[in-house]
Amino acid sequence: MSGPLAGVRVVEIAGIGPAPFGAMLLADMGAEVIRVDRLDPVEPLPGLDDPRFRVSERSRRSLAVDLKAAEGVEIVLRLVENADVLVEGFRPSVAERLGIGPADCHARNPRLVYGRMTGWGQRGPLSDRAGHDINFISLTGALHTIGLAGQAPVPPVNYLGESGGGTFLAFGIVCALLEARRSGRGQIVDASIVDSAALLLATVFGMRAAGTWNDQRGTNVLDSGAPFYGTYRCADGEYVAVGAAEPQFYAALVGALGIAGDPRLGGDRLDPANWAAMKECLAEAFAGRTRAQWLEVFDGADTCVTPVVSLGEAAGHPHNRERGTFVEVDGVVHPAPAPRFSRTPAAAPAPPPVPGRDSLQLLLAAGYDRDQISCLIDRRVVVDRGSATHLQR
Repeated sequence: MSGPLAGVRVVEIAGIGPAPFGAMLLADMGAEVIRVDRLDPVEPLPGLDDPRFRVSERSRRSLAVDLKAAEGVEIVLRLVENADVLVEGFRPSVAERLGIGPADCHARNPRLVYGRMTGWGQRGPLSDRAGHDINFISLTGALHTIGLAGQAPVPPVNYLGESGGGTFLAFGIVCALLEARRSGRGQIVDASIVDSAALLLATVFGMRAAGTWNDQRGTNVLDSGAPFYGTYRCADGEYVAVGAAEPQFYAALVGALGIAGDPRLGGDRLDPANWAAMKECLAEAFAGRTRAQWLEVFDGADTCVTPVVSLGEAAGHPHNRERGTFVEVDGVVHPAPAPRFSRTPAAAPAPPPVPGRDSLQLLLAAGYDRDQISCLIDRRVVVDRGSATHLQR
């Protein structure tokens, strides 16, 4: 393994959502991640029955274990003995009931960093409730800010919840690992989507306190209210993104559009009273040419105008191609590991594993002999989907 986290060993209890995303970030940076899968994994999202498409599960080894069996719990605890991190995404107290909670794991390995990922957090009146990204971000004010004026809030796919929560989980784990190297003691990292989404709103809460952000969706500088910060439809139905917030970029924008003398742009550009007329003017201008034509006009100019590319177009954009922002793994386009490191670069991602693909090798490494492994497989405590034939002596 290569990357800044090479040598770090992570045991990930399989789940969905932000916990796998956080574990992916650790794996991308070189950590060895052992994923403890269910015997028969359940994937709630359509089309992801083929492991190749579970991008957030890449670069792991997989062991399929029945955690309801005492022998299955013992397998996890044996893995924990030689691990630096455990990641789980159960509802509060579920891991304790299974016998793999923080106290159980720290009894085997006091240096372990125990990463817990939930939607609501480990405590609070909603901590034991079900929910999904849309529910968690709705409680922080984040969902309320997304959408057009006078229209309903728009769910931001799963970017704020799953990806944001998983990123803060990984950040917390790395912080705890650094502290453990000084103290020799592990600790629990309590990461939640609610906390993470709230923290991502730091700038907006600051603007609201300063009186420059209001609670009327779609009427603020950064939420599509301002004419110089939004998207515009071109003649071919494609869109461009405009972020000409500063005066020099705005001046370059209207100059390139050829509308600098339009009276609708004559007022104070920061006064919301003028924004409707300014938007109308900009929209008319952009509608006069195709996206490709406008990109030729803006090529090389600091106008903060970019194409709104589709997911299918993103990997082929010249900037992304040259930078290697996307990579192909087993025929599937993946976002490349980020950020970049000058001395310890991350390796190319490996394909997501079939659950249980590495059960034999991982059990042998954990100290089980082949007869014990055969017994575990026969009793369906463990499933091996990659190398069961190697049990023959």
